[in-house]
Amino acid sequence: MNESSRTTLQKKRWLTDPKIVPYVFIAPFLIFFLVIYLYPFISTILMSFQKIDGPGSVEWIGTKNYEKMWNRNFKQALATTFRYAFWDVVVLTIVPLIFAVILNSSSVKFPAFFKSVFFIPALTSIIVVGIVFRLAFGTLATAPANRVLALFGQPPKDWLMFADTGNFVLVLLTLWRWMGVNIIYYISGLQAIPTDLYEAAKIDGANSVQQFFHISLPGIKPVLIYVITITVLGGFAMFTESVALWAQNNPGGVGRTIVGYMYLMGFYKNNMGMASAVGLVLLGLVLAVNLLQLIAMGFFRKED
Repeated sequence: MNESSRTTLQKKRWLTDPKIVPYVFIAPFLIFFLVIYLYPFISTILMSFQKIDGPGSVEWIGTKNYEKMWNRNFKQALATTFRYAFWDVVVLTIVPLIFAVILNSSSVKFPAFFKSVFFIPALTSIIVVGIVFRLAFGTLATAPANRVLALFGQPPKDWLMFADTGNFVLVLLTLWRWMGVNIIYYISGLQAIPTDLYEAAKIDGANSVQQFFHISLPGIKPVLIYVITITVLGGFAMFTESVALWAQNNPGGVGRTIVGYMYLMGFYKNNMGMASAVGLVLLGLVLAVNLLQLIAMGFFRKED
């Protein structure tokens, strides 16, 4: 056997070595994780303690970014984010569940058609959706939303000019866009529940409401926890919907969330240190809220 054949054979043995092969398979994930996640995360932590005026102009300033962060604009963005996230979780948890139970029942004809209809908005461009909702909830009396108010004798509203009505429009947009996705999640959980449980409940005299609370709801608990978790994450990370709805016309920052404030600091104010500090505070808030939510739903509780 010549030298080249011996080298080729050694390479093949190296690639088939059971001690090495697992590391070869996980290497792409590790590289991706280190480059895309870990390195930016560590860089963000370091940048939050720096004043960055441009490439090569970096000054360590300690915790001054965190001290300056708690201004009126940040507190307003924080309040907007919590208000939106709360109603987003309430609406996107309850409303899709109601529709999922209805579509999963045998009384609905053509359920696949209705599933497709509810899911289509998730495929729609958010920019297009923002323009449509901006026109629908415009300031003119001829805007569709104001025409509905006129039917009940109410004066027209400047929907996007105030915090309460603006938050209502934002939650409505989110509901319209993502309700179909959550419906699919719930239906998959409902269909995994054995039908024998419902038949036994009917024999015992349980009505539809009792079956829902004693069979359906406990049966889809893992799905419910998942839906609430991703909705909480989506609520705190919301940015594109706000930008699409208000664009550059955001009076007094009524529609600006924490992510929007972070974007404003980093790319408009050219203060990447402050933006990094805001991002880390947002990360801590999301982790804390999700942990409390999981504890409240008994995720860490051992089943009997």
